[in-house]
Amino acid sequence: MPKKTSVRDYIRTIVDFPHEGIMFRDVTTLFADPRGFRMAIDQMLHPYAGEPIDKVVGLEARGFILGGAIAHQLSVGFVPIRKKGKLPGTVISQDYKLEYGEAIVEIHDDAIAPGERILVVDDLLATGGTAAAGINLIERLGGEIISCAFIIDLPELGGRKVLTDLGMDVHALCSFEGA
Repeated sequence: MPKKTSVRDYIRTIVDFPHEGIMFRDVTTLFADPRGFRMAIDQMLHPYAGEPIDKVVGLEARGFILGGAIAHQLSVGFVPIRKKGKLPGTVISQDYKLEYGEAIVEIHDDAIAPGERILVVDDLLATGGTAAAGINLIERLGGEIISCAFIIDLPELGGRKVLTDLGMDVHALCSFEGA
């Protein structure tokens, strides 16, 4: 087996999942390998060395895995943005468009204090819809987003442009062509 030297080497591609014509980029193989997972977390943290961050926000669901590990390394709090109906207590909601419909994400209304500096984390940047909805929620609570960090960018789907058009700084560890 060839030596894995980059985060990309740990990511498995599954053809025709969840639909025909889709090349699914599976990060569970990255998460399962201790060296690969450590490499990903370290590389996701690197651009923010010395940057004051108050909280890490993870987007459902794989963003929870990454966000929790990154928050731990930074010794800051972690905040989940979840699908509608998954958080107890008082929440604020944001709807967004999916490829085949719409969805809603939520955050606790007291999860972020005005002025807190936030790092947004998820595994994959595709169309940018989920991340843009999360950004909207954070900004409604008064959070200042310092950056959005991803393992994978799918440039052909335009998510990076969506986020940069919102004024966001975007980092991704690797990219894959195709959908």
